[in-house]
Amino acid sequence: MRLGGTGVWAHQLRYGDPGAIAEMAVELDELGYDALWIPDVGGDVLGSVETLLRAAPRAVVATGVLNIWMHEPDEIAAQVGGWDDAWKARFLLGLGVSHAPLIDHGHPGRYNRPYSKMFDYLDGLDAAHPPLTQNARVLAALGPRMLELARDRAAGAHPYFVPPEHVAAARSVLNPTSLIAVEVAVVLDPVPSSARATARRYTATYVNLPNYTNNLRRFGYEDDDFADGGSDHLIDGIVAWGDLDAIVSRVQQMRDAGADHVCVQVVRADDDVPRADWRELAAVLL
Repeated sequence: MRLGGTGVWAHQLRYGDPGAIAEMAVELDELGYDALWIPDVGGDVLGSVETLLRAAPRAVVATGVLNIWMHEPDEIAAQVGGWDDAWKARFLLGLGVSHAPLIDHGHPGRYNRPYSKMFDYLDGLDAAHPPLTQNARVLAALGPRMLELARDRAAGAHPYFVPPEHVAAARSVLNPTSLIAVEVAVVLDPVPSSARATARRYTATYVNLPNYTNNLRRFGYEDDDFADGGSDHLIDGIVAWGDLDAIVSRVQQMRDAGADHVCVQVVRADDDVPRADWRELAAVLL
């Protein structure tokens, strides 16, 4: 799949009233966003994908990302295989190995050999009837080995919670034709103190997850950057905050670093559905 342009990454498109979700998807599609990305913490994630594919007849719908510890590959391939060709052409399966603290919670020791788990999962997708082929999937690849797997056995990578430097490093590992679809958290607030406070509510979750912090250490971030929800240095590197011009600049940085597609995740202080923000961003990003 050759996915370009700009998308929206939004948990609000995954959880809530299906009618309200469909209404949001219709608007995002009409605004011109190229893809709608949704998270997964189990449950019928492909059912949510179907809701979006039905409501948004133009945009790609992608999982960002499906947790491979929570779904069997043959079941995923079978459900997708039952769709018509038009839906299949607009679906991108993002896959990830999650994080030890999350997978081991209540199941000590379950998070074992995640690279091998992903390798075997891809084998399962290939062997399914019908298979879910390489060009229909991307990996939430951070480290070099997983990036190599994304290069060799997927259409590319979906980096999340990364600075532009990561995108440049990923591009050097991936093929020139590999897809890089990077997530960028966005806070529309030009006041540094309040913007960073809002952003810190987002970063506070991820600075406690080792796959993210281990990756960020490759780009010069240190223990102090992960304390107290994230340092200003980390927030400024990970989150695009400020006015619309600042957001446009960060998105362009990602593209200049090698991203084909950028999906923006709006973070708000009030946690409201960011429909007004999506409209403002559409006017300058699309």
